[in-house]
Amino acid sequence: MGSRSFVSKVPFLSHRPVVMGTNGMVASAHPLASQAGIRMLMQGGNAIDAAVATAAVLNVVEPEMSGLGGDAFLLIFMKKKNELRALNGTGAAPYEAKREFFLNDGIPRKGIRSVSTPGALDSWMTALETYGTMTLKQVFQPAIEYAEEGFPITERLAQAIQTESTNFSLYPSSSKIFLKYGNTPKAGQILIQKDLAGTFKKIADGGREAFYKGEIAKEIIRFSKEQGGLLSERDFAEQRSRWDEPISTTYRGYTVHEFPPNSSGHILLQELNIVELFDMKQLGHYTADSIHMMVEAKKLAFADRERYNADPEYTDIPLKEMISKEYARKQVTRIQMNLAATEIPPGNPRKASSDTTYFAVVDKEGNAVSHIQSLNMLFGSGVVAGNTGILLNNRMTYWHLEESHVNRLEPGKRVRHTMNPPMVFKDGKLFMVFGTPGGDYQVQTNLQVLTNVIDFGMDIQEAIEAPRWRSDVSGTLTNYPHTGETALIMEDRVPPDVREDLARKGHLIRVVGGWEGGCNAQGIIIDPESGALMGGSDPRRASYTIGW
Repeated sequence: MGSRSFVSKVPFLSHRPVVMGTNGMVASAHPLASQAGIRMLMQGGNAIDAAVATAAVLNVVEPEMSGLGGDAFLLIFMKKKNELRALNGTGAAPYEAKREFFLNDGIPRKGIRSVSTPGALDSWMTALETYGTMTLKQVFQPAIEYAEEGFPITERLAQAIQTESTNFSLYPSSSKIFLKYGNTPKAGQILIQKDLAGTFKKIADGGREAFYKGEIAKEIIRFSKEQGGLLSERDFAEQRSRWDEPISTTYRGYTVHEFPPNSSGHILLQELNIVELFDMKQLGHYTADSIHMMVEAKKLAFADRERYNADPEYTDIPLKEMISKEYARKQVTRIQMNLAATEIPPGNPRKASSDTTYFAVVDKEGNAVSHIQSLNMLFGSGVVAGNTGILLNNRMTYWHLEESHVNRLEPGKRVRHTMNPPMVFKDGKLFMVFGTPGGDYQVQTNLQVLTNVIDFGMDIQEAIEAPRWRSDVSGTLTNYPHTGETALIMEDRVPPDVREDLARKGHLIRVVGGWEGGCNAQGIIIDPESGALMGGSDPRRASYTIGW
């Protein structure tokens, strides 16, 4: 790690070793996906080629999390051009999805009417066309192989299928794939998805048009209409990814880049601006004071998200002010170090100057991709679209129906997203690519991982494995009214005396198992002197980092 200073290591680390490499690295939520990315790098591809291959294989081997039927955000760094760009693959609300349509019964959490336009594929293809060096057939080949020939079901996937089995049973197109072994599959059984393999082959041959205007689009729309859904030809024909300008702040000499709205990336930057005003080393690692302060900073940032964040094409967001240092100095005065806040109104920045998967890729040239994609909840809508093999998202559940809400449902509008893929630079050089799935917990976990590295000198594996907390907020979805903070959830590796001190400050503490704190962080650090790649992956799931 060069000349960086370190503090003594905490005793509960580390479960896995740091993965090392010099020619490239992929850190993803599944070993087969990481292998696919490394395969592209070893065949001469770059980070973008590897990212698309990894994304496609995750569709096959981690179907409960992401895929062609969902959304994706990519933060892309091209070293020779010194270019950092944010590619937004959000699918819009269907044009037939009018707010009044859902007022009586609300937006369903599952089923065909919870589906918004799929946006992930267009983002993959836009990234590949802009910066990639390989063909669609090359980068899709691993996904096609695993879909056509099958792969062993993991323990986690078996449990997920069992959880979703009742919903799958409602749709023959879903049950024929995921209930092949009944509603209690076992780890090690082989999952084959021949329809999905055929879909990938059609896209490899026909490109974007095959999915958004051709045979695949026609089948998804036919099936949707047959089931009473809202997708139309216009939704698919007009779906386009968008290049956004990344947003950033500084934290103790590091520059942290994030995704702008409709992403919630600004929350991490707001949190960091507040945390920077405290001496973390003096507060101590995993003390009641340091955790309390970060939780309170999180509450303030989330209150602003609820008030201001939505599709920027439909609303005026005071983004520059929200992520400013001046606003942080104003917000920090609202934190009481001995009392947990309960009612959290948003600040006034204008007066100041769900289930997902994440992976990171860095190649030997120093190019990098921070990539996150999602179907929203477990298996999305639970609906496989006809004979395409594609699981459709249930992203519609993130809309609000109140007419006055900034994130209210409007046809063609992009919903507010929790997904955010960060990157960190030091002295103008790429230092860290990291992130996690986990809905509203993403920015909380990212905060913990980053402060573990920068403030407490941990390596990336230690930073990921450290005991985790999450401040749980009810009411982030349309059908569940916001009621404020409900609990501070902590892994039992956090010392009991720390938990007791936090309870005395007014936090409602709920303890979970030592590795059950949620999220699934991955990360890669680039040594500032040697350029060596050092990767870490989360033992809380079957994640895996491969270095070359």
